[in-house]
Amino acid sequence: MATPDTLARPEEPLIAGHFSAVADRLPGRGLGWLERQREQARADFRRLGIPTTKHEEWRYTPLRDFSSIDFAPRAIACDVPELASHPIYGIEAFRLVFKNGVYDPDGGLGECPMGVRVLRLADALAQEDPLVRDHLGQYAKAHEHPFVALNTALFEDGVVVHVSRNAVVETPIHLVFASKTSHAPFAAHPRVLIVVEPGAEATVLESHLGFGGVYLSNPVVEVIVGENAKLEHTKLQDESLEAYHIATIDGLQGSDSVYTSNSVQYGAKLGRTDLNVFLNGQNVECWLNGVYVGMGSQLLDNHTRLDHAQPNGNSFEVYKGILDERSNGVFNGKIYVHQDAQKTDAKQTNQALLLSRNATIETKPQLEIYADDVKCTHGATVGQLDAESTFYLRSRGIPEATAKSLLTYAFASEVLERIGNEAVREITERMLYAKLGGGFPA
Repeated sequence: MATPDTLARPEEPLIAGHFSAVADRLPGRGLGWLERQREQARADFRRLGIPTTKHEEWRYTPLRDFSSIDFAPRAIACDVPELASHPIYGIEAFRLVFKNGVYDPDGGLGECPMGVRVLRLADALAQEDPLVRDHLGQYAKAHEHPFVALNTALFEDGVVVHVSRNAVVETPIHLVFASKTSHAPFAAHPRVLIVVEPGAEATVLESHLGFGGVYLSNPVVEVIVGENAKLEHTKLQDESLEAYHIATIDGLQGSDSVYTSNSVQYGAKLGRTDLNVFLNGQNVECWLNGVYVGMGSQLLDNHTRLDHAQPNGNSFEVYKGILDERSNGVFNGKIYVHQDAQKTDAKQTNQALLLSRNATIETKPQLEIYADDVKCTHGATVGQLDAESTFYLRSRGIPEATAKSLLTYAFASEVLERIGNEAVREITERMLYAKLGGGFPA
């Protein structure tokens, strides 16, 4: 039975007044199916509450400081002049921009590529788009995850990406969520729906960029990859170092599809991503690539779950973390092989590099297998820089600090090299080396 210690209390600032404060301006009012979703989500959040370390899935991610902050239900749109100078902003792509959760019509770039529809979620709801009715809220589990429930109850806008059957979209679709505040903390709950129809191919870049201040960014992304479709989905999290970024991505794959997720975490005071993919077809491929770099007192948490539900599915997961100073990392990766998923091949690797005696990592790889003809492996390693490699570089005249930065960069760049888009790959590599305290190596 739940106790007051394990559930959020009704008077907690995050809950108090939010639902009623934004009710009149939420999109989709009058849509019975959506209003029922929102009502159930409010009930789910009140039941689940803000997690504490007594919840197993949040054991190493304390939210005590977070739960004491009086977040405003939303922020007023503001100018973010620093956004234009962020290295990822100018990438060649079709771009939509949201500032503090509010759509910025002046931030767009390029024409929408042939074979794809990209539109504001608020507009799609106003048009009663059947795609949204059929898919929104069907994959992200509000009844299990309090922050999904919070998003479902409170989202005011977001993006719908619909790639038509057999379309091959070469231009990346870039979704930019920029945040900044110099006043009271605020909460934003962007919602994204990505539907890739059978036989289609596309690349989606999702950037969460912060430029100062305390705020909550609570995005929820639902991804549907149809039969024989391919999607590369790269998420860059570079929030303010005072901010909280708590994200959920729920994906569903059809037969013969390929889904590649690239997760890059550099920012946030507390950054967490729950990534869940349901492999619901035969001959499916799923690639999860992740890099997270923590400095100062950052806490970066990655929870992944892969559900193999059908035979002949393949998944390959590699996450690498770099933690310095007093930063903390969490990796919890679960592979669940259902009884019908014979001949599953699943490989999971998590490696962490600790650059300081005060840095910590909590890693928990999990396999849960109910089929008997499978190949499943997992491994987790935690270590420090190799002394011999450092000595080798120093013996050739490279200063110690530069030598350590180069070795650390090489450790993580192995994952970044898997990003398919060359420009995104180069920019994230440059950002990595800059965060490690150096310029980009020649």
